[in-house]
Amino acid sequence: QVQLVESGGGLVQPGGSLRLSCAASGIRFRIYTMGWYRQAPGKQRELVARITSGGSTNYADSVKGRFTIARDNAKNTVYLQMNSLKPGDRAVYYCNAALPGSGGGNYWGQGTQVTVSS
Repeated sequence: QVQLVESGGGLVQPGGSLRLSCAASGIRFRIYTMGWYRQAPGKQRELVARITSGGSTNYADSVKGRFTIARDNAKNTVYLQMNSLKPGDRAVYYCNAALPGSGGGNYWGQGTQVTVSS
């Protein structure tokens, strides 16, 4: 049974930092591309960052230079380090595990709220 559990969200002031964690179970974690997505109120869910099984990363333009995605295969965990947070970063952040190709798995966590406000 697949489970992705996010943690680390909360309320921070503009300019602050948070680190999100996503612990995966029930999948062969090492072969999955892991991603972080976010959905703000009234907006579509968007890709924030992803990291492949080989460690390649990419980021949304809006977060490039501020956010860093990393994975620890020994712990079956992917992280999102968020620095210099802005009010526009406020959203529910979701962890995703995907196995590209036909028949590949695609799984989502329940999300963790990030609020950037004074």
